[in-house]
Amino acid sequence: MKSPLLSLPGAVPAEGRDEGVAAHYGDLFREQRALADGNGFVDLSHRGVITVTGDDRLSWLHLLITQHVSDLAPHQATEALILSANGHIEHAMYLVDDGTTVWMHVEPDTQGELIAYLESMKFFYRVEVADRTGDIAVVHLPAGSIAEVPDGAAVRETPQGRDLFLPRAGLEAYAAAHGPAAGILAYEALRVEGHRPRVGFETDHRTIPHELGWIGGAVHLQKGCYRGQETVARVHNLGKPPRRLVFLHLDGSEVHLPGHGTPVRLAAEGQEGRQLGFITTSARHHELGPIALALVKRNVAVDAELLAGDTAAAQETVVEP
Repeated sequence: MKSPLLSLPGAVPAEGRDEGVAAHYGDLFREQRALADGNGFVDLSHRGVITVTGDDRLSWLHLLITQHVSDLAPHQATEALILSANGHIEHAMYLVDDGTTVWMHVEPDTQGELIAYLESMKFFYRVEVADRTGDIAVVHLPAGSIAEVPDGAAVRETPQGRDLFLPRAGLEAYAAAHGPAAGILAYEALRVEGHRPRVGFETDHRTIPHELGWIGGAVHLQKGCYRGQETVARVHNLGKPPRRLVFLHLDGSEVHLPGHGTPVRLAAEGQEGRQLGFITTSARHHELGPIALALVKRNVAVDAELLAGDTAAAQETVVEP
């Protein structure tokens, strides 16, 4: 979905997975500072929106996802994963129930695949699944924002702020009343700072939730069976994940950020050393400078100096080895 807010002054289109919204509106650091101060909003209208209605919506979802939602209270935000049979992450879902409808947003262009899976699991349950991406847009208000929420809008309120589900037709009017707009690069920089993983960035085809710190947040350990639960329980109770997420402070003298997939090695071994992991997301932060998240082998020492491509990197622990 191409956002109408790309017509705002200074808008520079994002590329890759976030194509369809603005990367920034002319001043990346000003936009970050505004969000950090609780001002403005982020256009996330490229994300997929799915609703689930019907009397069995919560009990049915409870059987399929990693989160405990059978007794989810109205307006309580949560997040959950869909796993493969082997416990690998396939989808992340950011949910809220308004009392009659479960609203969720998901990664751009993944809603079709997720809906197909959900439809295949309906059986005799009284539920209806709908793709609302065409008529509903997601807008993020940062923590501390005092912006008014339009009547009737579903809201996910989290420590990071509020996700609003707004009629897509009213997006331009909302932007005019509640600016300034901040681009997806500012939003992503604050996500990296907060060590929050994202499917398709911090994940690959074999990522399990333990590697990213999603146990306890998106994965509830005291609920019944769901696809992939055996792997979750086995790793939690008997072992350790093969990799772990780390936060990196990158050498600020480098002009270019290491992109997604850039090899991570021990600094002591240089650029010809063994690859120990890869960069998942990098960003320029308004206070911290260049930063990144990376997925590395579990046995990498927590105090080891690293290289991201040819860029020196000092690590902070996100997931304990």
